[in-house]
Amino acid sequence: MPALDHREAQPSTSRRRRQEPSSPGRSTQYQPTRRQSWAGKSPKEILARYTPGKASPEKVLEVLIELFNTLHTSLEKTVSHKTRHERAHFLRRFFRDLRLKAGFKTMPDPRNLGQKHIRAMAQVWKQDHLAPATIQTYLSFLRGLGMWMGKHGFVRSPAYYGLVVDEYQRHEYAQRDKSWSAQGIDIDALINDVCAFDCHVGASLRLIRAFGLRRKEAIQFRPFEHVVPFAETGLPPDDTAADRYVRVKGKGGRVRWLPLDSPARVAAVAFAQDQASSRDAHMGDPTRDLKRNLRRFDYVMEKFGITLRERGATGHGLRHEVLMDTYTGLTGALPPVRGGGPVDPEVDIAARRTVSALAGHARIRASGAYLGAVLPKLRGQPATKRGAPTARSPGDEESPVP
Repeated sequence: MPALDHREAQPSTSRRRRQEPSSPGRSTQYQPTRRQSWAGKSPKEILARYTPGKASPEKVLEVLIELFNTLHTSLEKTVSHKTRHERAHFLRRFFRDLRLKAGFKTMPDPRNLGQKHIRAMAQVWKQDHLAPATIQTYLSFLRGLGMWMGKHGFVRSPAYYGLVVDEYQRHEYAQRDKSWSAQGIDIDALINDVCAFDCHVGASLRLIRAFGLRRKEAIQFRPFEHVVPFAETGLPPDDTAADRYVRVKGKGGRVRWLPLDSPARVAAVAFAQDQASSRDAHMGDPTRDLKRNLRRFDYVMEKFGITLRERGATGHGLRHEVLMDTYTGLTGALPPVRGGGPVDPEVDIAARRTVSALAGHARIRASGAYLGAVLPKLRGQPATKRGAPTARSPGDEESPVP
């Protein structure tokens, strides 16, 4: 696994991609590496070589994937290998299923894709009882395809394709408490058992417990390289919360700095350093690549019964645990998903902003996926005393969390 660079590019004023008439995809600096025969040609010129009705639809689709699949549909950045694989796999299957499942006699050229095709496949997905989140993802992939071809806004809302709200709407807010404690799991005892069985997975769990990391973030964490003095973080001096910080690179390449401001966090990093095979090692087993380490993590969770089927919880539930505890420390109240009542709006928003930042999300509303929906303030209810409560690190009742 390659080392992560400590240097970060200066953020631009906007990450939204600027549309260019000459290209149905991206600006040139984000274009993927092309075939030698495509050198100097725009996507429009390349696609013009494949005449609709003469070139095979499969070939045109592969050209589109090769030209654009590495790139985000709306932001000036590339997407992960996982997204590339899933999007390409879906698009190939989508066009096959138009003939195999939706009843069309022939596969259409992607450039001739019409609303009738999407509507027919939406009914197939409905009959297959696909989850709302899956349908939303599929429509998102098709929106990307439309943008590749210069058809912005081509894919409509799910309702346009005959999917009623209850059938397609994604729930942005947590509907139930997914934390480990809610399922009656003795967190510290289980983590100790995992450490005895697999020190690498155990160290990752300790990091998740202390910092609220994602599974992948914990596995990729380098306990020596990613711990730096505050002066190296680039954060404003007024934001100093500890002498040392850990660097976490999350989804979309977003970097966040988390202070080593509690005994629980310091102990988690110290344990990780003890398990590391070298000073540049990550927390995965050095004999495995990232994909196999992720599988190993899932295997260990299953072995210890941390599955929805057995205990109603997953490894990700430990992250939920930390983020909900942080909210409680900041507001003095349980989050809505745990049955907490209304909180003063200003205090609630500030706490949700902190939770989102701790989790590595750019939007405040992302906190709802862990905490639950915002509750209306009750009339006559006194506001929570502002500034009194501060976030607590798991296992430490004295130190604040950013």
